[in-house]
Amino acid sequence: MSDDRQQIRDLVENWAVWRDAGDWERFATVWHEDGVMMATWFQGPAREFIRVSREGFERGVSILHFLGGTSVDLAGGRAIAQTKMTISQRAEVHAVQCDVLCTGRFYDFLERRADRWGIVLRQPIYEKDRLDPVDPAARLELDPERLARFPIGYRHLGYVQEAVGFEVKRDMPGLVGEAVERLYARGAGWLDGGELGDPLTG
Repeated sequence: MSDDRQQIRDLVENWAVWRDAGDWERFATVWHEDGVMMATWFQGPAREFIRVSREGFERGVSILHFLGGTSVDLAGGRAIAQTKMTISQRAEVHAVQCDVLCTGRFYDFLERRADRWGIVLRQPIYEKDRLDPVDPAARLELDPERLARFPIGYRHLGYVQEAVGFEVKRDMPGLVGEAVERLYARGAGWLDGGELGDPLTG
């Protein structure tokens, strides 16, 4: 069991390192073939997430990840891993170069198949965020109505991503609320052997 936990922690760490480094072949190995990624700017199959991430990387889109501690709940060949993380994105907002930083957790549904752990579903939980000009002397004014369209946990991240052309999902789980409670219930069902269902339809 301890070996399973270590393998899962390695997988979670490899996800961040390989994705941010643009190591796409190895990045693909952390997923199962039917894996799904849910994010503010993308929801769909892992293979498509890899493709669009690679395209963005090659265009200079700067989205980076930093990881903290991981908690793993195991039930035979299934697991739920929660990992503290930050998402950092640099982009131009209203002609001002900015960094947005979002703190939260990766909530991963994992399964061991043919002696290999892989991600079946990754659903981030967005807890809080902030936005800062890269140049501290720069003046940045946000549109308060646009900002208020996004949930509190990723309000500034959503603002930035929409400003650079992404379509941002508006009902992702935060620190508290119905969305995260539904996610926890889905995780408990997964560990009990239940069906995952279609993450894209809830």
